[in-house]
Amino acid sequence: MMKMILKIFSPFCAALFFTSCVALQTSMSPSQVYNTLPQYTKALFITASQADSLNCKRLVKGRSYTAPIGLTVIDDLKNGAKGIDEWVTLDGGNAYVLTNYQWVTVSYNSQRGTSATQLQIEFDTYLCK
Repeated sequence: MMKMILKIFSPFCAALFFTSCVALQTSMSPSQVYNTLPQYTKALFITASQADSLNCKRLVKGRSYTAPIGLTVIDDLKNGAKGIDEWVTLDGGNAYVLTNYQWVTVSYNSQRGTSATQLQIEFDTYLCK
């Protein structure tokens, strides 16, 4: 009986554990950001070196955006992607180069030992042909 209960609840517990770990993350590694952000933007994600080879014209340098706080870092990234797309559209472009990003601690609850972070993104907007 105990083995049967463990078989049923083991996958559930593992999923719950991994989900809670993602919810507790307060930032992402550079490779996670660079691999994930393009999935959430409509604008073309390019590197600075690609901008030259793709015949792209920089429209705005040093654009910054502070994303609304999400429940998870993925939500933060999705919110940041929306802001990037809005700015790229307003600038008349269709692409962007991510120049910097950081999660900044905006509040800390000492009783719970928890903190809230907010994503700040810096990018250049481009028009690629």
